[in-house]
Amino acid sequence: MNKAGEIRVIALGLIRDGERIFVSEGYDPVEQETFYRALGGGVDFGEASHAALEREFQEEIQADLTNIKYLGCIENLFTFNGRQGHEIIQLYQCDFVDSKFYQLESLVFSESQHHKHKALWIDISRFKSGELRLVPEVFFEYL
Repeated sequence: MNKAGEIRVIALGLIRDGERIFVSEGYDPVEQETFYRALGGGVDFGEASHAALEREFQEEIQADLTNIKYLGCIENLFTFNGRQGHEIIQLYQCDFVDSKFYQLESLVFSESQHHKHKALWIDISRFKSGELRLVPEVFFEYL
């Protein structure tokens, strides 16, 4: 989450396998709501978003990416944990180099010592039906 009054630039990778996508599960304790988002993370100063995407996947789940294609830029204004957030998302479509990631149901990874997250494959129809929440909602335009 960005600091108050700050815009955060992030790079996210949309990985699709047939009718399912690979997403990270999040939870907003204020809203008491589970949500899902493509994996990725912050772009460091002086770093290209494409490089940040590859670095984040390597750091978070030790995965290499291939077939990386830029999809577009999304401005995301949101509220999380009772705080307003503002992100500029550089969105990429990509694939895993190692086919083992397509065989996984889920995996747990750490962004820091205190924050564990779960990444998993979810059928796109579960988001389209409203059963599960994909954020930001504009991602539907890219599925």
